[in-house]
Amino acid sequence: MRILYKIVSGAEWDAAVAKGRFDGSAVDLRDGFIHLSAPHQVRETAARHFRGQDGLLLVGFREGDLTAVKWEASRGGDLFPHVHGALSTGAAASVDPLPLEGGLHRFPAGVP
Repeated sequence: MRILYKIVSGAEWDAAVAKGRFDGSAVDLRDGFIHLSAPHQVRETAARHFRGQDGLLLVGFREGDLTAVKWEASRGGDLFPHVHGALSTGAAASVDPLPLEGGLHRFPAGVP
């Protein structure tokens, strides 16, 4: 089953866990949906939107465990997964640190 990824700050995720759901980051709330990335998109998402940011987490969700996912055209016409609604923090399949090393994020093993 495909894993979809959300990059969040540790503080955002901690607050979400305390509530039991992630309602979205400031950008998500502005856009009206939660931005996720497919495996082949997540590294570019990190480089483009989170460049130089430390203290981030890479949260993985099994696609089949999510409801209200819509695949919508975005960067370069590629289809990106967007969640229209909240994400249950209990549905997270993985939560991994996304540390900076030499100015680039180091992804966990197994992430393409």
